[in-house]
Amino acid sequence: MAVFHKVLQSIWSETPGGGCRNSLTALLSALSFPYGSAVRLRNRLYDTGLLPQHRLPCRVVSIGNVTVGGTGKTPFAVFLAGVLKKNGFRPCVLSRGYGSAKTTPVGIVSDGERIGARYPEAGDEPLLIARSLSGIPVITGADRVRTGREALNRFGADVLVLDDAFQHRRLHRDADVVLVDAARPFGNGFLLPRGPLREPAGALQRADMIVRIDPAEQGASTDLTAAFGNRPAEVFSGSREPKDLRCGDGSSVSLEWLREKNIAAFAGIARPDGFRGTLERLQARVTRFLAFPDHHPYRDGDIARIRKEAAEAGAEAIVTTEKDGVRLESFPGFLSELKQLRIEIAMSPSEGPFVEALLARLHREAHDRK
Repeated sequence: MAVFHKVLQSIWSETPGGGCRNSLTALLSALSFPYGSAVRLRNRLYDTGLLPQHRLPCRVVSIGNVTVGGTGKTPFAVFLAGVLKKNGFRPCVLSRGYGSAKTTPVGIVSDGERIGARYPEAGDEPLLIARSLSGIPVITGADRVRTGREALNRFGADVLVLDDAFQHRRLHRDADVVLVDAARPFGNGFLLPRGPLREPAGALQRADMIVRIDPAEQGASTDLTAAFGNRPAEVFSGSREPKDLRCGDGSSVSLEWLREKNIAAFAGIARPDGFRGTLERLQARVTRFLAFPDHHPYRDGDIARIRKEAAEAGAEAIVTTEKDGVRLESFPGFLSELKQLRIEIAMSPSEGPFVEALLARLHREAHDRK
């Protein structure tokens, strides 16, 4: 699986490959056709009202993207929920709970005061969101209408933050916030599985607000106006910024700790190369790097391999992401050996205009609902 994931990432980034690459690319292209047809049909049914949208008696904000992973939705959900709380709302975060082993339709990851689920039941991203937020409930479940009603009835929420929900059109939303990679907003331009696009680029016409992620880091950014059609969205900029390093005992150290240190690093996220690049920009010497598939459930063999590779590379420390740390809670001994890089969203100087535009939209939609 890890080998296939690496080959797939190579194809999606259009990196020249080996001999079997052409036949695999042709197969993936063939599979993209029925996938694209199904996506277009589903969108058409929602656009025409043949598939109904459900409204709940509260404001709803969706965070999503048009590609698979890697645009910072999880830290952005934390950022957005915090902004709403600071502005007097009672937000609740709703997540699908990808990777969760829970079979019940509604999972309470956090009631805002206490975390009531572990990684296997919650999934890595909802649990990370819950650990990052105080006073804000986090609920999981595939049916956002049902989990939304639970948020209203159980927690008195007046605004729902839908994590990774741009394609979940069953629940009406007052604001669709879409995150795009500044340099490669549409990946290689192909739909799944030939490329990382979940739906055609024209889907951005449904977006109300677009946040270009990491424009300074990427250099020249792709122009998005061609995808807007006749419904231009407001465009802002944001970046994923390293915050600090979380230690195994729960304490933290500054990013300066990494400078000139020989480290081994590993990550099971959508774009592990981005994590490696961040470490190198922080002037760490990455002597060994291991990439795993996104949401990878770590096993004993993985832990043994990471330790072995780190020792062979003469690493002074092992570093991973905070999201990977969530999936390692079943290995407390190994977790105590690690440093976890924590990331947060920074929108300066766009934060003020973004918050103002979002609040204006929410207040306008609430007024129109009366």
